[in-house]
Amino acid sequence: MTVLIDTERLQMRHFTLADLEAVYAFSSHDEVTRYTGDAGMVRSRDDARRIIEEVWLAEYQRYGYARYALVHKGDNRVIGFCGMKYETHIGATDIGYRMLPQYWGQGLAKEAVAALLPYARDVLGLKRIIGDVVDINLASARLLQSVGFKQIDQFEDQGFTLLRFELNL
Repeated sequence: MTVLIDTERLQMRHFTLADLEAVYAFSSHDEVTRYTGDAGMVRSRDDARRIIEEVWLAEYQRYGYARYALVHKGDNRVIGFCGMKYETHIGATDIGYRMLPQYWGQGLAKEAVAALLPYARDVLGLKRIIGDVVDINLASARLLQSVGFKQIDQFEDQGFTLLRFELNL
């Protein structure tokens, strides 16, 4: 599988069906999805397969990008995702990242996001990325701010107060 982005501790590549168990593991984990709009969407391996096939693989074809498999080099294991998603309802590209809890607090999300941004600009030709963060997810809000995102809005959605951040590349 072709590595798209390589950092000191991580690699990012397209998801494949071989990642089904990993996708099921992080997508069905309550702590991982607590602050996402898709909590509870993956309850089975069939759900995980549908996400891979009908969302990520389809978006690679349609837009040239989607969420990427986040591989921890030390474990040679898919631990989550980091990547972009074109949000048709707002006409903008959204950044997203998540990983299994045992990898939290090590700076891995920041390492992944910081490496993704030049790729988005230089390889994909993106000019603007947004990031929506639940207001109580302070770590995620700080991460986006630390790599240059600025808060531009606050709104309610699905029972959450969301902070919208923006970065012009």
